[in-house]
Amino acid sequence: MTIRRVPFDEIPQSLREELTKAGLDAGEVYDAVELALDEDLPSAAPGEMPSEDVTSVATIAPDSTGIGVFAAREDGVVAGLGVAELVFAYVMGDSVTVTDRVKDGSKVKAGDVIMRIAGPTRGLLTAERTALNYASHLSGVATGVAAWTEALEGTGAQVLDTRKTLPGFRSLEKYAVRCGGGANHRMSLCDMALVKDNHIVAAGGAVQAYEAVKFAYPDVPIEVEVTTLEELEALLAAGCGRIMLDNMSTAMMKEAVEITAGRAVLEASGGLTLDRAREVAETGVDYLSVGALTHSVKVFDIGFDLSEG
Repeated sequence: MTIRRVPFDEIPQSLREELTKAGLDAGEVYDAVELALDEDLPSAAPGEMPSEDVTSVATIAPDSTGIGVFAAREDGVVAGLGVAELVFAYVMGDSVTVTDRVKDGSKVKAGDVIMRIAGPTRGLLTAERTALNYASHLSGVATGVAAWTEALEGTGAQVLDTRKTLPGFRSLEKYAVRCGGGANHRMSLCDMALVKDNHIVAAGGAVQAYEAVKFAYPDVPIEVEVTTLEELEALLAAGCGRIMLDNMSTAMMKEAVEITAGRAVLEASGGLTLDRAREVAETGVDYLSVGALTHSVKVFDIGFDLSEG
């Protein structure tokens, strides 16, 4: 069986549409998958033989077919199974069939089958690791976020991600955050201004920084970080509508909420942990931003077991 490297426009339209509806750029996902497969099967230089999975080629007959089962080995929330399916489609084209795929964002138990893939055995084993890398990492993000979502239930607060994402993985990791019930902060440096301590130092103060951004980019949302209640009061007076409370104690955040009295959206940030999540949310803040959602991911354990077709 020869690895297909199926062109984007030959990937099933239903799968491309599904990724788009999930808020992903299907073309970007395809490009990421292509790059990932190149790590396992580097593109051949002119005049060289194409690279191949030497273990599978040596041990498996070219006409062998099989069924691979993705199964959860722990409880959690799955994400990235559509991306995993795209990996198999890229490698095997229309010779692969995917069934029993659980919807991203679903809660699963250890032992649950989350996807079955039938096709040429060589192709299944060639694509297996890349597909698992996507599904396991993104399900790990979703599962971690779901724990925060559960901790905040009923408080009115929501957990936010940050830009602390793996380079090249931002849109996928932020998608997994949504699968876990969290919300996305800004996707890039362009769609929102976030004035932090270094900007404040450079501008000569929090209000000065806020007003500079507002003047330069009047249509761009602005959030400003504060560490004191005095800075908070000054920004409220200046009309700032979104303020980040950085590394404040619970008592200080509660006072900040009382001072704000609904005049701005408040986001708690810095040093937040899951065991403290509800305590912080109950101060009345609107959001808790947590970099660990994406920078300290525990990979979700998914198994892949093959049987002959």
